Amino acid sequence: MSWVVCLDCLHSKRLEFNIKMRMIRAGLLLALLLAAPLGRADWINLTGSETAPNIAEIYVMDDHVRLVFEVYIGDLEKFTELVPDAWLSEADEARPSLEERMRTFSSERFRFVTETGEALQARLELVEPRLRVDRKSPFAGMINPLTRQRVPEAPADKRVLYAEIVYPFERKPEQLTIVPPVDEDGIADVTIGFIAYHKSVPVIDFRYLGQPATLNLDWQDPWYSRFDNPNLKRHHKSALMSFLYVEPYEVRHEILTRVKDLENWMELGLRDPEYIEIDELEPLKQRIGEFLIGKNPVRIDGATVKPILDRSNYVKVSLSGIQLLEKPERLEVSTAIVGVIITYLTSDLPREVTVDWELFNDQIERIPATATDPAGPFTWTNYLKKYKVPTVEQVAVKGSLGDVRIPLVSLACGLLLIVLLGLLWYRRRAQKPLRGVGIGLVVVAIAAGAGWPYAGVVVARPALIAANLTEEQSSLLLQAMLKNVYRAFDFRDEEDVYDKLALSVDGELLADIYLQNRKSFAVQRAGGAQAKVKSVDILSASAERADDGDLAYRIRGNWTATGTVGHWGHIHVRENLYDAEIRVEAVDGKWKITGLEIIEEKRIEPGSARVQAPADPAAG
Repeated sequence: MSWVVCLDCLHSKRLEFNIKMRMIRAGLLLALLLAAPLGRADWINLTGSETAPNIAEIYVMDDHVRLVFEVYIGDLEKFTELVPDAWLSEADEARPSLEERMRTFSSERFRFVTETGEALQARLELVEPRLRVDRKSPFAGMINPLTRQRVPEAPADKRVLYAEIVYPFERKPEQLTIVPPVDEDGIADVTIGFIAYHKSVPVIDFRYLGQPATLNLDWQDPWYSRFDNPNLKRHHKSALMSFLYVEPYEVRHEILTRVKDLENWMELGLRDPEYIEIDELEPLKQRIGEFLIGKNPVRIDGATVKPILDRSNYVKVSLSGIQLLEKPERLEVSTAIVGVIITYLTSDLPREVTVDWELFNDQIERIPATATDPAGPFTWTNYLKKYKVPTVEQVAVKGSLGDVRIPLVSLACGLLLIVLLGLLWYRRRAQKPLRGVGIGLVVVAIAAGAGWPYAGVVVARPALIAANLTEEQSSLLLQAMLKNVYRAFDFRDEEDVYDKLALSVDGELLADIYLQNRKSFAVQRAGGAQAKVKSVDILSASAERADDGDLAYRIRGNWTATGTVGHWGHIHVRENLYDAEIRVEAVDGKWKITGLEIIEEKRIEPGSARVQAPADPAAG
C-alpha cells in the first residue's frame, strides 16, 4: 500500500518522508541467483478486460486514428464487413464492395465521432486470420475481491480475425467519442476489451468498452488526455513520481519524471524542441541525473548524506507497469520519461529519513510518493524494536562439531579402579589377603556403572576427534555459510563486499565469486534494480569427512534462496532451488567455503519447494 503525500496540505510545498524503520531483510543475491529471471509483483488489472473475446487497441496519432482489432471467431457475424470475399464459401454478387462495407463499419459498427459530430471514415489496411495474443491474467477464473465477481477467462478457441483499420482526419479533434456496436439502450451488444493511446502515451489500462466513451485530447501534452468517464483511466496517472527505498546500508531515492516537465527548470539543449534524437539520449539523460541529484536533499537520522548518482534510464509506461526502454530510439519530448536512481550509503538501518522536494509548477502541485522498507510499504508500526541488523560473522569451528560428554563420576571410579588393581597385584605378589581389595573393586565397578548417566560434563568435541556431521549439524553449518555469502553483498562499497566475503570464502573461490558478482552488478546497473536475498532455506544436507587429511567436509545440500527487488514502486520476487556440493574447511579455527559445485539450479515459484519433499542429496 502506497503512502501518497498530498502536497496541497503542505504550505511550504516541500515533499517530506519521515520514516520510522521497523524491519530488515538480507543482502544481495549471489551471482548464481542474479542470473535467474524475475518473478513479477507488479500492479495487476482485476477487470479481466484483457481476456475479453474481442480486443481493440486504439492509437490516436497526429492525422489519423488506428484501430487494431482482434475479432473472436464466435462474433464474426457482428463484424461481417471485415470478412474478405475470398473467405466466403460461395460467391455473393449482391454483397457490397469493400468501400461500401467500410462506410457501414464506420457508421454502424465501430465509430469515431469528433466534437463537431463528424464521423471519421474507416479504411481497411490489413485483415488476416491469426491466433489471439495471449494477454495472461493471473486472476482469470478467480473471484475479484472488489466486485466479488468471477474474473473472465479468455475463450478456449484462440482463432481471431485480425484487422488494422485507419480513420484519417485533417484537423486535430479536441474530442473523440468511441462508439462500439450498441443495442437500443446504448449498451454494447458484443464484449470488447480495449486500450487507448494518445501517440505513445497509454490513456487507460485495459478496460471494457461497454458503451460510448468520450476522449478529451490534449495535443500540447498527450499525458493529460483523459476520458470523461472516471472509470476509464490508467494506473500510472502522474507525470512525476517519487519512490524511497530504505534498507540496511543504503537508502535509494528513485524518481520518474517526464522530459517535458523538466523544461520548467533546466535547459534541455535539444536541436529539435519536439524530439530527442538518438545521439542526444545519453548526454541528456546524464544532465537530468546531475540536475535532480541536487534538487531533493536527503537527511538520514538528522545528518546530510552525500548522494551517489546510481543510474538513470529512459522508461515507458506499459500495461504491466514501468519498463526500461531497451533499445535507443528517437523519442518525443512530450512523452519521454526518465527514471533516475540516487543512492545514499549508510552504516546501519536508518531510523529516520527525510527528503525535501523543490520542483513544483502550475501542473505539478502534488506528487505520489511511495516509501518502502524491508517489510514492504509502510504500515507505521514497529514490530522489531529489539531487532539487530544482521551482518557477516565468521563461523567458528569450535562448537560446531557437536559435543563430547565426559562422565566425571565414572572417570573418577575408573582411576580408583586402576589404583585398586595395582594394589591387588601388589598384595597377591606379597601373598597378603585379597578380600578387602576385591570387595573394593566390586563396589567401585558398581559405582562407575551407576554414576554414568547422572554425573558428567559436556564439552565441545575437539577437532582432533571430529567425526561425520549429523544432518542437523550439516544443515546449520550450510545455512550459516550461505547466509554469510549472500549477506556480504548487502554492502555497496566494493572493498566492504570483498572483506565480508573473505570471512566465509577462501582461496581462488573468493576471487571467482567476487568477480562474477561484479560482472552481474554491471549488467544490472545498465538496466535494472538490484536483487536482495530475503531468506535462505535448507531443505536437506548431508556431510562426509574429506579424506585428504584436513579438517574439511563435503556437504551435499538442497536449498532455496528467495530474492526480492524493489524498483519504481513494485516488488518483484524470485526463488531459486539449488542442488550443490560445497566443501567447507577449517582455516585458522574458522569455517570457510573452499569449493563449490552447482549440480542443479532452477527457478521455481516462490514457496513451492517448501511443500515438496526435498530430493535425497545422496542420490545421483
